[in-house]
Amino acid sequence: MSSTPPVPVDYRTDPSRYRHWKLKFEGPVATLAADIDENGGLRPGYKLKLNSYDLGVDIELADALNRIRFEHPEVRAVVLTSARDKVFCSGANIFMLGVSSHAWKVNFCKFTNETRNGIEDSSAHSGLKFIAAVNGACAGGGYELALACDEIILVDDRSSAVSLPEVPLLGVLPGTGGLTRVTDKRRVRHDLADVFCTTTEGVRGQRAKDWRLVDDIAKPAVFAQKVQERALQLAAQSDRPADAKGIALTPIERRDEPDALRYAFVDVEIDRTKRTATWTVRGPAGEQPSTVEAIVAAGAAWYPLQLARELDDAILTMRTNDPQIGTWLMKTAGEGAAVLALDETLARHAQHWLVRETVGALRRTFSRLDVSSRSLFALIEPGSCFAGTLLELALACDRIYHLALPDDEARAPKVTAGDANFGRYPMATGQSRLARRFYDEAPALDAVRARIGAPLDADAAFALGLATAAPDDIDWDDEVRIAIEERAAMSPDALTGLEANLRFNGRENMVTRVFGRLTAWQNWIFQRPNAVGEHGALKVYGTGQKAGFDWNRV
Repeated sequence: MSSTPPVPVDYRTDPSRYRHWKLKFEGPVATLAADIDENGGLRPGYKLKLNSYDLGVDIELADALNRIRFEHPEVRAVVLTSARDKVFCSGANIFMLGVSSHAWKVNFCKFTNETRNGIEDSSAHSGLKFIAAVNGACAGGGYELALACDEIILVDDRSSAVSLPEVPLLGVLPGTGGLTRVTDKRRVRHDLADVFCTTTEGVRGQRAKDWRLVDDIAKPAVFAQKVQERALQLAAQSDRPADAKGIALTPIERRDEPDALRYAFVDVEIDRTKRTATWTVRGPAGEQPSTVEAIVAAGAAWYPLQLARELDDAILTMRTNDPQIGTWLMKTAGEGAAVLALDETLARHAQHWLVRETVGALRRTFSRLDVSSRSLFALIEPGSCFAGTLLELALACDRIYHLALPDDEARAPKVTAGDANFGRYPMATGQSRLARRFYDEAPALDAVRARIGAPLDADAAFALGLATAAPDDIDWDDEVRIAIEERAAMSPDALTGLEANLRFNGRENMVTRVFGRLTAWQNWIFQRPNAVGEHGALKVYGTGQKAGFDWNRV
Protein backbone atom coordinates (compact mmCIF):
# COMPACT_ATOMS: atom_id res chain seq x y z
CA MET A 1 0.00 0.00 0.00
CA SER A 2 3.10 2.21 0.14
CA SER A 3 6.74 2.13 -0.92
CA THR A 4 7.88 1.30 2.61
CA PRO A 5 7.33 -2.16 4.07
CA PRO A 6 3.96 -2.23 5.85
CA VAL A 7 3.65 -2.97 9.52
CA PRO A 8 2.69 -6.65 9.92
CA VAL A 9 -0.97 -7.26 10.63
CA ASP A 10 -1.78 -8.77 14.02
CA TYR A 11 -5.11 -10.60 14.20
CA ARG A 12 -5.03 -10.82 18.00
CA THR A 13 -7.25 -8.39 19.86
CA ASP A 14 -9.76 -8.18 22.73
CA PRO A 15 -12.73 -5.99 23.66
CA SER A 16 -10.58 -3.57 25.68
CA ARG A 17 -8.89 -2.59 22.42
CA TYR A 18 -11.95 -2.35 20.17
CA ARG A 19 -12.28 0.92 18.28
CA HIS A 20 -15.20 0.01 16.07
CA TRP A 21 -17.69 -2.27 17.84
CA LYS A 22 -19.76 -2.11 21.00
CA LEU A 23 -20.88 -5.33 22.71
CA LYS A 24 -23.86 -5.49 25.06
CA PHE A 25 -25.31 -8.54 26.79
CA GLU A 26 -28.87 -8.80 28.06
CA GLY A 27 -29.75 -12.34 29.08
CA PRO A 28 -30.08 -14.54 25.99
CA VAL A 29 -29.54 -11.64 23.56
CA ALA A 30 -26.26 -9.97 22.66
CA THR A 31 -26.16 -6.74 20.70
CA LEU A 32 -23.16 -6.07 18.50
CA ALA A 33 -23.30 -2.47 17.31
CA ALA A 34 -21.03 -0.94 14.68
CA ASP A 35 -19.65 2.42 15.77
CA ILE A 36 -16.69 2.66 13.45
CA ASP A 37 -14.01 5.20 14.28
CA GLU A 38 -13.35 7.02 11.02
CA ASN A 39 -9.80 7.78 12.15
CA GLY A 40 -9.13 4.17 13.15
CA GLY A 41 -8.09 2.72 9.80
CA LEU A 42 -5.60 -0.13 9.89
CA ARG A 43 -3.39 1.67 7.35
CA PRO A 44 -2.96 5.37 6.53
CA GLY A 45 -4.53 7.07 3.54
CA TYR A 46 -8.29 6.87 4.15
CA LYS A 47 -11.03 7.64 6.67
CA LEU A 48 -13.66 5.09 7.64
CA LYS A 49 -16.63 7.38 7.12
CA LEU A 50 -20.29 6.31 7.25
CA ASN A 51 -19.53 3.14 9.19
CA SER A 52 -17.40 1.81 6.34
CA TYR A 53 -14.91 -0.86 7.23
CA ASP A 54 -11.43 -2.16 6.52
CA LEU A 55 -9.55 -5.26 7.66
CA GLY A 56 -9.09 -3.87 11.17
CA VAL A 57 -12.85 -3.53 11.63
CA ASP A 58 -13.39 -7.11 10.58
CA ILE A 59 -10.61 -8.40 12.84
CA GLU A 60 -12.57 -6.93 15.75
CA LEU A 61 -15.83 -8.41 14.44
CA ALA A 62 -14.29 -11.88 14.22
CA ASP A 63 -12.96 -11.55 17.76
CA ALA A 64 -16.32 -10.33 19.08
CA LEU A 65 -18.06 -13.34 17.57
CA ASN A 66 -15.63 -15.65 19.36
CA ARG A 67 -16.22 -13.79 22.64
CA ILE A 68 -19.93 -14.46 22.24
CA ARG A 69 -19.36 -18.12 21.36
CA PHE A 70 -17.04 -18.93 24.25
CA GLU A 71 -17.39 -16.30 26.94
CA HIS A 72 -21.17 -16.01 26.87
CA PRO A 73 -22.83 -19.42 26.39
CA GLU A 74 -26.06 -17.94 27.76
CA VAL A 75 -26.41 -15.90 24.57
CA ARG A 76 -28.72 -17.53 22.06
CA ALA A 77 -29.41 -14.68 19.65
CA VAL A 78 -27.20 -11.89 18.38
CA VAL A 79 -28.48 -8.58 17.04
CA LEU A 80 -26.11 -6.92 14.59
CA THR A 81 -26.91 -3.24 14.26
CA SER A 82 -25.40 0.24 14.16
CA ALA A 83 -24.76 2.72 16.92
CA ARG A 84 -24.99 5.52 14.36
CA ASP A 85 -28.13 7.38 13.37
CA LYS A 86 -29.40 6.84 9.81
CA VAL A 87 -26.52 4.60 8.72
CA PHE A 88 -26.15 0.86 9.30
CA CYS A 89 -22.98 0.25 7.30
CA SER A 90 -21.80 1.57 3.97
CA GLY A 91 -19.59 -1.43 3.32
CA ALA A 92 -15.91 -1.79 2.57
CA ASN A 93 -14.13 1.53 2.51
CA ILE A 94 -13.74 2.51 -1.14
CA PHE A 95 -10.69 4.69 -0.63
CA MET A 96 -8.98 1.84 1.23
CA LEU A 97 -9.62 -0.42 -1.75
CA GLY A 98 -8.41 2.29 -4.13
CA VAL A 99 -4.98 2.55 -2.48
CA SER A 100 -4.55 -1.17 -1.77
CA SER A 101 -2.52 -3.69 -3.71
CA HIS A 102 -4.32 -6.47 -5.54
CA ALA A 103 -3.10 -9.01 -2.99
CA TRP A 104 -4.37 -6.87 -0.11
CA LYS A 105 -7.82 -6.53 -1.68
CA VAL A 106 -8.05 -10.28 -2.29
CA ASN A 107 -6.96 -11.25 1.22
CA PHE A 108 -9.26 -8.63 2.73
CA CYS A 109 -12.24 -10.06 0.83
CA LYS A 110 -11.26 -13.61 1.78
CA PHE A 111 -11.10 -12.82 5.49
CA THR A 112 -14.40 -10.94 5.45
CA ASN A 113 -15.97 -13.88 3.62
CA GLU A 114 -14.65 -16.29 6.25
CA THR A 115 -16.00 -14.12 9.07
CA ARG A 116 -19.47 -14.03 7.50
CA ASN A 117 -19.35 -17.75 6.79
CA GLY A 118 -18.50 -18.17 10.48
CA ILE A 119 -21.77 -16.43 11.39
CA GLU A 120 -23.67 -18.95 9.28
CA ASP A 121 -21.58 -21.80 10.68
CA SER A 122 -22.58 -20.86 14.23
CA SER A 123 -26.21 -20.63 13.20
CA ALA A 124 -26.08 -24.10 11.65
CA HIS A 125 -24.05 -25.89 14.34
CA SER A 126 -24.04 -23.93 17.60
CA GLY A 127 -27.59 -22.75 18.22
CA LEU A 128 -26.64 -19.08 17.78
CA LYS A 129 -29.11 -17.12 15.67
CA PHE A 130 -28.38 -13.72 14.14
CA ILE A 131 -30.64 -10.79 13.30
CA ALA A 132 -29.49 -7.81 11.28
CA ALA A 133 -31.34 -4.79 12.67
CA VAL A 134 -30.81 -2.43 9.75
CA ASN A 135 -31.49 0.96 11.28
CA GLY A 136 -30.19 3.12 8.44
CA ALA A 137 -28.60 3.10 5.01
CA CYS A 138 -27.15 -0.32 4.27
CA ALA A 139 -24.92 -0.56 1.22
CA GLY A 140 -22.44 -2.96 -0.34
CA GLY A 141 -20.51 -4.88 2.27
CA GLY A 142 -22.91 -3.58 4.91
CA TYR A 143 -25.75 -5.44 3.21
CA GLU A 144 -23.45 -8.43 2.77
CA LEU A 145 -22.97 -8.48 6.55
CA ALA A 146 -26.75 -8.40 6.96
CA LEU A 147 -27.10 -11.20 4.40
CA ALA A 148 -24.94 -13.45 6.58
CA CYS A 149 -27.53 -13.20 9.37
CA ASP A 150 -30.51 -15.51 9.68
CA GLU A 151 -32.99 -12.65 9.37
CA ILE A 152 -32.95 -9.00 8.32
CA ILE A 153 -35.32 -6.38 9.75
CA LEU A 154 -35.20 -3.00 7.98
CA VAL A 155 -36.40 0.26 9.49
CA ASP A 156 -39.19 1.68 7.34
CA ASP A 157 -38.41 5.38 7.58
CA ARG A 158 -38.80 6.26 3.88
CA SER A 159 -35.06 6.76 3.48
CA SER A 160 -33.21 3.66 4.72
CA ALA A 161 -32.50 1.21 1.92
CA VAL A 162 -30.46 -1.89 1.21
CA SER A 163 -28.23 -1.85 -1.84
CA LEU A 164 -25.39 -3.60 -3.66
CA PRO A 165 -24.08 -0.71 -5.81
CA GLU A 166 -20.64 -2.12 -6.61
CA VAL A 167 -21.28 -2.75 -10.31
CA PRO A 168 -22.68 0.66 -11.27
CA LEU A 169 -20.53 2.72 -8.90
CA LEU A 170 -17.20 0.91 -8.71
CA GLY A 171 -16.96 -1.46 -11.65
CA VAL A 172 -16.44 -4.43 -9.32
CA LEU A 173 -18.66 -7.09 -7.72
CA PRO A 174 -20.25 -7.45 -4.28
CA GLY A 175 -17.36 -9.73 -3.45
CA THR A 176 -18.17 -10.74 0.13
CA GLY A 177 -20.83 -13.19 -0.99
CA GLY A 178 -23.43 -10.59 -1.94
CA LEU A 179 -24.40 -11.91 -5.36
CA THR A 180 -24.47 -15.51 -4.17
CA ARG A 181 -26.45 -14.96 -0.98
CA VAL A 182 -29.05 -12.83 -2.76
CA THR A 183 -29.88 -15.78 -5.00
CA ASP A 184 -28.92 -18.93 -3.09
CA LYS A 185 -29.94 -17.81 0.40
CA ARG A 186 -32.52 -15.06 -0.02
CA ARG A 187 -33.88 -16.63 -3.23
CA VAL A 188 -34.45 -13.25 -4.84
CA ARG A 189 -35.78 -13.81 -8.35
CA HIS A 190 -32.91 -13.43 -10.78
CA ASP A 191 -34.47 -10.59 -12.81
CA LEU A 192 -35.19 -8.63 -9.64
CA ALA A 193 -31.68 -9.37 -8.44
CA ASP A 194 -30.37 -7.99 -11.74
CA VAL A 195 -32.28 -4.74 -11.19
CA PHE A 196 -31.19 -4.58 -7.55
CA CYS A 197 -27.48 -5.09 -8.30
CA THR A 198 -27.40 -2.42 -11.01
CA THR A 199 -29.27 0.27 -9.08
CA THR A 200 -27.27 2.72 -7.00
CA GLU A 201 -30.10 3.96 -4.79
CA GLY A 202 -31.10 0.54 -3.53
CA VAL A 203 -34.51 -0.74 -2.43
CA ARG A 204 -36.43 0.33 0.66
CA GLY A 205 -39.56 -0.39 2.65
CA GLN A 206 -42.26 -2.78 1.47
CA ARG A 207 -40.58 -3.37 -1.88
CA ALA A 208 -37.45 -4.66 -0.10
CA LYS A 209 -39.66 -7.13 1.76
CA ASP A 210 -41.65 -8.08 -1.34
CA TRP A 211 -38.45 -8.80 -3.26
CA ARG A 212 -37.15 -10.94 -0.34
CA LEU A 213 -34.23 -8.61 0.25
CA VAL A 214 -35.29 -8.36 3.92
CA ASP A 215 -37.54 -10.48 6.12
CA ASP A 216 -39.51 -7.71 7.74
CA ILE A 217 -39.84 -3.95 8.04
CA ALA A 218 -40.88 -1.78 10.96
CA LYS A 219 -41.67 1.88 11.49
CA PRO A 220 -39.09 3.76 13.59
CA ALA A 221 -41.40 3.98 16.63
CA VAL A 222 -41.68 0.19 16.92
CA PHE A 223 -38.42 -0.89 15.27
CA ALA A 224 -36.46 -1.63 18.47
CA GLN A 225 -39.40 -3.46 20.00
CA LYS A 226 -39.88 -5.66 16.93
CA VAL A 227 -36.17 -6.52 16.82
CA GLN A 228 -36.15 -7.44 20.51
CA GLU A 229 -39.30 -9.56 20.21
CA ARG A 230 -37.90 -11.47 17.26
CA ALA A 231 -34.52 -11.95 18.95
CA LEU A 232 -36.24 -13.47 21.98
CA GLN A 233 -38.31 -15.74 19.75
CA LEU A 234 -35.19 -17.03 18.03
CA ALA A 235 -33.40 -17.38 21.36
CA ALA A 236 -36.23 -19.56 22.66
CA GLN A 237 -35.52 -22.07 19.88
CA SER A 238 -31.85 -22.47 20.81
CA ASP A 239 -30.31 -25.23 22.91
CA ARG A 240 -27.43 -23.13 24.20
CA PRO A 241 -27.37 -23.35 28.02
CA ALA A 242 -29.09 -20.51 29.84
CA ASP A 243 -27.17 -21.01 33.09
CA ALA A 244 -23.68 -22.01 31.96
CA LYS A 245 -20.63 -19.94 32.77
CA GLY A 246 -18.33 -19.06 29.90
CA ILE A 247 -14.58 -19.32 29.70
CA ALA A 248 -12.17 -16.43 29.22
CA LEU A 249 -10.40 -16.36 25.85
CA THR A 250 -7.00 -15.48 27.23
CA PRO A 251 -4.48 -13.85 24.88
CA ILE A 252 -2.82 -16.09 22.30
CA GLU A 253 0.87 -16.25 23.18
CA ARG A 254 3.13 -16.05 20.14
CA ARG A 255 6.85 -15.48 19.88
CA ASP A 256 7.82 -13.74 16.66
CA GLU A 257 11.27 -14.39 15.22
CA PRO A 258 12.67 -13.10 11.92
CA ASP A 259 11.99 -16.45 10.27
CA ALA A 260 9.58 -18.20 12.60
CA LEU A 261 6.34 -18.04 14.54
CA ARG A 262 6.28 -20.02 17.76
CA TYR A 263 3.28 -20.99 19.89
CA ALA A 264 2.74 -23.62 22.55
CA PHE A 265 1.50 -26.24 20.05
CA VAL A 266 2.41 -24.78 16.64
CA ASP A 267 5.73 -23.76 15.13
CA VAL A 268 6.14 -22.19 11.68
CA GLU A 269 9.72 -22.04 10.40
CA ILE A 270 10.28 -20.03 7.23
CA ASP A 271 12.94 -20.64 4.58
CA ARG A 272 12.82 -17.44 2.53
CA THR A 273 15.32 -18.68 -0.04
CA LYS A 274 13.22 -21.73 -0.86
CA ARG A 275 9.95 -19.83 -0.24
CA THR A 276 8.67 -22.56 2.07
CA ALA A 277 7.26 -22.66 5.58
CA THR A 278 7.51 -25.81 7.67
CA TRP A 279 4.60 -26.15 10.08
CA THR A 280 4.93 -28.46 13.06
CA VAL A 281 1.76 -29.14 15.05
CA ARG A 282 2.36 -30.86 18.35
CA GLY A 283 -0.18 -33.36 19.63
CA PRO A 284 -1.54 -33.51 23.18
CA ALA A 285 0.90 -34.68 25.84
CA GLY A 286 0.36 -35.72 29.44
CA GLU A 287 -2.95 -36.28 31.16
CA GLN A 288 -5.83 -34.57 29.37
CA PRO A 289 -9.21 -33.52 30.81
CA SER A 290 -11.82 -36.24 30.28
CA THR A 291 -14.84 -34.85 32.15
CA VAL A 292 -16.84 -31.75 31.29
CA GLU A 293 -15.90 -30.27 34.68
CA ALA A 294 -12.20 -30.67 33.90
CA ILE A 295 -12.66 -29.35 30.36
CA VAL A 296 -14.41 -26.21 31.59
CA ALA A 297 -11.75 -25.76 34.26
CA ALA A 298 -9.02 -25.93 31.61
CA GLY A 299 -10.82 -23.24 29.61
CA ALA A 300 -8.83 -21.68 26.79
CA ALA A 301 -5.84 -23.84 27.77
CA TRP A 302 -7.71 -27.03 26.85
CA TYR A 303 -5.54 -28.57 24.14
CA PRO A 304 -7.99 -28.69 21.19
CA LEU A 305 -9.22 -25.13 21.79
CA GLN A 306 -5.75 -23.71 22.27
CA LEU A 307 -4.58 -25.57 19.17
CA ALA A 308 -7.48 -24.22 17.10
CA ARG A 309 -6.75 -20.64 18.16
CA GLU A 310 -2.99 -20.93 17.59
CA LEU A 311 -3.34 -22.64 14.23
CA ASP A 312 -5.94 -20.12 13.10
CA ASP A 313 -3.74 -17.20 14.10
CA ALA A 314 -0.74 -18.74 12.34
CA ILE A 315 -2.70 -19.27 9.11
CA LEU A 316 -3.94 -15.69 9.08
CA THR A 317 -0.55 -14.25 10.01
CA MET A 318 1.26 -16.18 7.30
CA ARG A 319 -1.39 -15.48 4.67
CA THR A 320 -1.29 -11.73 5.24
CA ASN A 321 2.30 -10.99 6.20
CA ASP A 322 4.28 -13.53 4.14
CA PRO A 323 2.63 -13.79 0.70
CA GLN A 324 5.88 -14.86 -0.98
CA ILE A 325 6.05 -18.05 1.08
CA GLY A 326 4.06 -20.16 -1.35
CA THR A 327 4.57 -23.73 -0.11
CA TRP A 328 3.55 -24.86 3.36
CA LEU A 329 4.97 -28.17 4.59
CA MET A 330 2.73 -29.68 7.25
CA LYS A 331 4.23 -31.90 9.97
CA THR A 332 3.04 -33.21 13.32
CA ALA A 333 4.86 -34.40 16.41
CA GLY A 334 3.53 -36.56 19.20
CA GLU A 335 1.65 -39.77 19.89
CA GLY A 336 -1.19 -40.81 17.62
CA ALA A 337 -2.84 -42.68 20.49
CA ALA A 338 -3.06 -39.46 22.49
CA VAL A 339 -4.83 -37.72 19.62
CA LEU A 340 -7.33 -40.58 19.33
CA ALA A 341 -7.95 -40.48 23.08
CA LEU A 342 -8.71 -36.77 22.78
CA ASP A 343 -11.06 -37.50 19.90
CA GLU A 344 -12.91 -39.99 22.06
CA THR A 345 -13.39 -37.27 24.68
CA LEU A 346 -14.72 -34.90 22.02
CA ALA A 347 -17.18 -37.56 20.85
CA ARG A 348 -18.32 -38.52 24.36
CA HIS A 349 -19.13 -34.94 25.30
CA ALA A 350 -20.20 -33.73 21.85
CA GLN A 351 -23.41 -32.17 23.15
CA HIS A 352 -21.71 -30.03 25.80
CA TRP A 353 -21.67 -26.40 24.70
CA LEU A 354 -17.91 -25.89 25.16
CA VAL A 355 -17.00 -29.09 23.33
CA ARG A 356 -19.36 -28.17 20.52
CA GLU A 357 -17.86 -24.69 20.21
CA THR A 358 -14.34 -26.14 20.27
CA VAL A 359 -15.17 -28.55 17.46
CA GLY A 360 -16.61 -25.56 15.63
CA ALA A 361 -13.38 -23.61 16.08
CA LEU A 362 -11.38 -26.54 14.69
CA ARG A 363 -13.84 -26.96 11.81
CA ARG A 364 -13.54 -23.31 10.80
CA THR A 365 -9.74 -23.38 11.17
CA PHE A 366 -9.35 -26.44 8.94
CA SER A 367 -11.66 -24.78 6.44
CA ARG A 368 -9.47 -21.67 6.51
CA LEU A 369 -6.54 -23.90 5.63
CA ASP A 370 -8.49 -25.40 2.71
CA VAL A 371 -9.09 -22.01 1.09
CA SER A 372 -5.60 -20.59 1.69
CA SER A 373 -3.89 -19.92 -1.63
CA ARG A 374 -0.77 -21.87 -0.72
CA SER A 375 0.59 -25.21 -1.88
CA LEU A 376 0.15 -27.69 0.97
CA PHE A 377 2.34 -30.80 1.30
CA ALA A 378 2.08 -33.14 4.28
CA LEU A 379 5.30 -34.84 5.35
CA ILE A 380 4.79 -37.95 7.48
CA GLU A 381 8.07 -38.72 9.23
CA PRO A 382 9.20 -40.50 12.43
CA GLY A 383 7.54 -38.98 15.46
CA SER A 384 4.47 -37.85 13.51
CA CYS A 385 0.97 -38.06 14.98
CA PHE A 386 -1.30 -37.72 11.97
CA ALA A 387 -4.23 -39.44 13.64
CA GLY A 388 -7.92 -38.58 13.86
CA THR A 389 -8.33 -34.82 14.22
CA LEU A 390 -4.71 -34.14 13.24
CA LEU A 391 -5.03 -36.40 10.19
CA GLU A 392 -7.30 -33.66 8.84
CA LEU A 393 -4.18 -31.53 8.38
CA ALA A 394 -2.77 -34.09 5.96
CA LEU A 395 -6.09 -34.68 4.22
CA ALA A 396 -6.35 -30.93 3.58
CA CYS A 397 -3.05 -30.99 1.69
CA ASP A 398 -2.48 -31.17 -2.05
CA ARG A 399 -0.08 -34.10 -1.55
CA ILE A 400 0.87 -36.47 1.25
CA TYR A 401 4.40 -37.90 1.40
CA HIS A 402 4.73 -40.82 3.82
CA LEU A 403 8.21 -42.14 4.67
CA ALA A 404 8.55 -45.92 4.40
CA LEU A 405 10.91 -47.62 6.83
CA PRO A 406 10.29 -51.33 6.15
CA ASP A 407 13.33 -52.41 8.14
CA ASP A 408 12.65 -50.30 11.22
CA GLU A 409 9.14 -50.99 12.49
CA ALA A 410 9.72 -49.06 15.72
CA ARG A 411 10.58 -45.82 13.91
CA ALA A 412 8.30 -46.23 10.92
CA PRO A 413 5.79 -43.33 10.99
CA LYS A 414 2.12 -44.26 11.04
CA VAL A 415 -1.15 -42.57 10.25
CA THR A 416 -4.40 -43.54 11.94
CA ALA A 417 -7.89 -42.81 10.69
CA GLY A 418 -10.59 -42.23 13.28
CA ASP A 419 -14.29 -41.59 13.47
CA ALA A 420 -13.47 -37.87 13.45
CA ASN A 421 -12.36 -38.15 9.82
CA PHE A 422 -15.80 -39.22 8.65
CA GLY A 423 -17.68 -35.98 9.12
CA ARG A 424 -16.75 -34.20 12.35
CA TYR A 425 -14.95 -31.44 10.45
CA PRO A 426 -16.76 -31.00 7.13
CA MET A 427 -15.27 -28.86 4.41
CA ALA A 428 -17.10 -25.92 2.88
CA THR A 429 -18.72 -28.43 0.53
CA GLY A 430 -20.31 -30.22 3.47
CA GLN A 431 -18.20 -33.29 2.72
CA SER A 432 -15.57 -34.83 4.93
CA ARG A 433 -12.06 -34.57 3.52
CA LEU A 434 -12.02 -38.34 3.14
CA ALA A 435 -15.26 -38.22 1.15
CA ARG A 436 -13.80 -35.47 -1.01
CA ARG A 437 -10.64 -37.49 -1.49
CA PHE A 438 -12.51 -40.57 -2.71
CA TYR A 439 -15.44 -38.86 -4.46
CA ASP A 440 -17.86 -40.46 -1.96
CA GLU A 441 -17.09 -43.86 -3.49
CA ALA A 442 -18.17 -46.51 -1.00
CA PRO A 443 -15.45 -49.15 -1.60
CA ALA A 444 -12.59 -46.73 -0.88
CA LEU A 445 -14.32 -45.19 2.14
CA ASP A 446 -15.34 -48.57 3.52
CA ALA A 447 -11.74 -49.80 3.20
CA VAL A 448 -10.53 -46.90 5.34
CA ARG A 449 -13.43 -47.30 7.76
CA ALA A 450 -12.49 -50.94 8.26
CA ARG A 451 -9.06 -49.82 9.51
CA ILE A 452 -10.25 -47.14 11.96
CA GLY A 453 -7.93 -47.06 14.96
CA ALA A 454 -5.23 -49.13 13.25
CA PRO A 455 -1.84 -47.40 12.84
CA LEU A 456 -0.92 -47.62 9.14
CA ASP A 457 2.63 -47.58 7.88
CA ALA A 458 3.55 -46.07 4.52
CA ASP A 459 2.76 -49.17 2.45
CA ALA A 460 -0.63 -49.67 4.12
CA ALA A 461 -1.53 -46.00 3.85
CA PHE A 462 -0.50 -45.92 0.20
CA ALA A 463 -2.55 -49.03 -0.56
CA LEU A 464 -5.63 -47.37 0.95
CA GLY A 465 -5.09 -44.16 -1.01
CA LEU A 466 -4.09 -42.13 2.04
CA ALA A 467 -0.63 -41.26 0.70
CA THR A 468 0.43 -39.71 -2.59
CA ALA A 469 3.85 -41.31 -2.44
CA ALA A 470 5.69 -43.60 -0.02
CA PRO A 471 9.44 -43.25 -0.65
CA ASP A 472 11.84 -45.24 1.49
CA ASP A 473 14.67 -43.65 3.44
CA ILE A 474 17.03 -43.95 0.48
CA ASP A 475 14.82 -41.90 -1.84
CA TRP A 476 12.98 -39.73 0.69
CA ASP A 477 15.25 -36.67 0.81
CA ASP A 478 15.65 -36.39 -2.97
CA GLU A 479 12.03 -37.08 -3.84
CA VAL A 480 10.66 -34.58 -1.36
CA ARG A 481 13.30 -31.98 -2.23
CA ILE A 482 12.61 -32.24 -5.96
CA ALA A 483 8.86 -32.03 -5.43
CA ILE A 484 9.23 -28.88 -3.33
CA GLU A 485 11.70 -27.25 -5.76
CA GLU A 486 9.48 -28.01 -8.74
CA ARG A 487 6.50 -26.52 -6.96
CA ALA A 488 8.39 -23.36 -6.07
CA ALA A 489 9.38 -22.86 -9.71
CA MET A 490 5.79 -22.77 -11.00
CA SER A 491 3.58 -19.71 -11.47
CA PRO A 492 1.92 -18.80 -8.14
CA ASP A 493 -1.13 -17.53 -10.03
CA ALA A 494 -1.59 -20.77 -11.93
CA LEU A 495 -1.02 -22.82 -8.78
CA THR A 496 -3.66 -20.85 -6.88
CA GLY A 497 -6.19 -21.60 -9.60
CA LEU A 498 -5.11 -25.23 -9.89
CA GLU A 499 -5.25 -25.91 -6.16
CA ALA A 500 -8.63 -24.26 -5.65
CA ASN A 501 -10.16 -26.29 -8.46
CA LEU A 502 -8.67 -29.61 -7.39
CA ARG A 503 -9.32 -29.22 -3.66
CA PHE A 504 -13.03 -28.53 -4.18
CA ASN A 505 -13.77 -31.28 -6.64
CA GLY A 506 -17.11 -32.38 -5.24
CA ARG A 507 -20.54 -30.92 -4.77
CA GLU A 508 -21.10 -27.21 -5.07
CA ASN A 509 -23.06 -25.13 -2.58
CA MET A 510 -23.44 -21.49 -1.61
CA VAL A 511 -20.14 -21.32 0.26
CA THR A 512 -18.10 -22.94 -2.51
CA ARG A 513 -19.72 -20.62 -5.03
CA VAL A 514 -18.71 -17.65 -2.89
CA PHE A 515 -15.09 -18.82 -2.61
CA GLY A 516 -14.84 -20.28 -6.11
CA ARG A 517 -16.97 -18.69 -8.75
CA LEU A 518 -17.59 -15.27 -7.21
CA THR A 519 -14.08 -14.85 -5.82
CA ALA A 520 -12.45 -15.91 -9.09
CA TRP A 521 -14.46 -13.33 -11.05
CA GLN A 522 -13.82 -10.61 -8.47
CA ASN A 523 -10.08 -11.32 -8.48
CA TRP A 524 -10.04 -10.96 -12.27
CA ILE A 525 -12.15 -7.79 -12.22
CA PHE A 526 -9.89 -6.32 -9.53
CA GLN A 527 -7.04 -6.38 -12.06
CA ARG A 528 -8.92 -5.01 -15.06
CA PRO A 529 -8.45 -1.39 -16.16
CA ASN A 530 -12.22 -0.78 -16.02
CA ALA A 531 -11.90 -1.12 -12.24
CA VAL A 532 -8.34 -0.18 -11.30
CA GLY A 533 -6.90 1.49 -14.38
CA GLU A 534 -6.05 5.19 -14.38
CA HIS A 535 -9.67 6.01 -15.20
CA GLY A 536 -11.17 2.88 -13.65
CA ALA A 537 -14.35 3.22 -11.61
CA LEU A 538 -12.68 2.14 -8.37
CA LYS A 539 -9.83 4.60 -8.85
CA VAL A 540 -11.87 7.70 -9.71
CA TYR A 541 -14.66 7.14 -7.18
CA GLY A 542 -15.18 10.26 -5.09
CA THR A 543 -13.09 12.50 -7.35
CA GLY A 544 -15.92 13.82 -9.48
CA GLN A 545 -14.40 12.27 -12.60
CA LYS A 546 -16.33 9.88 -14.78
CA ALA A 547 -14.99 6.37 -15.19
CA GLY A 548 -13.54 5.51 -18.59
CA PHE A 549 -14.46 2.01 -19.75
CA ASP A 550 -13.08 -0.23 -22.45
CA TRP A 551 -16.39 -1.25 -24.04
CA ASN A 552 -15.11 -4.55 -25.41
CA ARG A 553 -16.65 -7.60 -23.73
CA VAL A 554 -14.02 -10.20 -22.87
